[in-house]
Amino acid sequence: MFKMTRTAAAAALFCAASATAIAQGQADDPDFEQDREAILAMAGNYDVTFDFRETVALAEGYELKEPKRSGGYEMVRVIEDTGDFISLQHILVVGKEGEEFPIKHWRQDWTYEPSEVLTFIGGNAWEMRAVPESERDGAWSQEVYQVDDAPRYGAVGEWDHDNNVSQWTPPAEWRPLPRRDMTTRDDYDAVLAVNRHTITPFGWVHEQNNSKLSLQGEPSVLVREIGLNTYRLDDGFAVEVGDSYWSATKDYWAGVRDKWEAIEAAGEPFGLTMQGEPEPLYQPLLALAGEVEEGTKTVEVAIAEAEQVIDKYTTTEIGTLEERVAEAHAPKEESHSAAEEG
Repeated sequence: MFKMTRTAAAAALFCAASATAIAQGQADDPDFEQDREAILAMAGNYDVTFDFRETVALAEGYELKEPKRSGGYEMVRVIEDTGDFISLQHILVVGKEGEEFPIKHWRQDWTYEPSEVLTFIGGNAWEMRAVPESERDGAWSQEVYQVDDAPRYGAVGEWDHDNNVSQWTPPAEWRPLPRRDMTTRDDYDAVLAVNRHTITPFGWVHEQNNSKLSLQGEPSVLVREIGLNTYRLDDGFAVEVGDSYWSATKDYWAGVRDKWEAIEAAGEPFGLTMQGEPEPLYQPLLALAGEVEEGTKTVEVAIAEAEQVIDKYTTTEIGTLEERVAEAHAPKEESHSAAEEG
């Protein structure tokens, strides 16, 4: 028994020493530290504008849609930083003065030299793609998650600090439809997107070069779109509303993240049991966070109920891409209450 304990202790010490050595090696790497500074520079309080404009029609008969522009106040908080992993949580603060309320927004996770990366494979399904050593050397993955911490998309690229500008530009990757189109359009199925994050003197910008893909039959691009999300530093809004929400609900959301991470770690491709806008999934998870914030439900009970919701609407039996796309385009059955049928 003593030998086993001593061996385990030695192994633990070796692992700890190795981790310390790795961390020290990274700390001595000026590029690594500059990368970290750029990622952490995205934290703060912002006045944000979201500007999307279709630019080039590539399908016969397609007419460019009207530009979509919106904005608001958004906070970005560092919720985890272990050196080679940084997690940034976005929280919107909306409503007129004196009546502001928070909305949990998207999350971005950054991992240095990742062995795998979250990848959208179409039709509300994802897989963890192995990253070759040649691709991950000196690179960071960015994995993006929805308001309910469900997966969205991921990519791997290197930060570039040339010409006194810090920017990260990965290769093009698939991602799901944005909500602005998910709820209003059914003529395309995925976005082939190049995302560039650039740190600016006033904050940062998220530039997007998007190709809207139809996956019915042979994949084809309908139209190209340019997106520009501009984050300007601004403390002139009710920041305390967002901070108070996060303080009250962060333990609940940590439990929700753990559940999603367990699904990813299982190693199988996985997806949602529904196509289109997944309101039946995210509405209950957000509602549970509200109950935790109000103190009407404990964190432990809320996490247990959230896990049940996630189990209900996720599956590893995802079928083929063709089947998922066909389901997404199938006519939706209208449901009527007894009162409506009256």
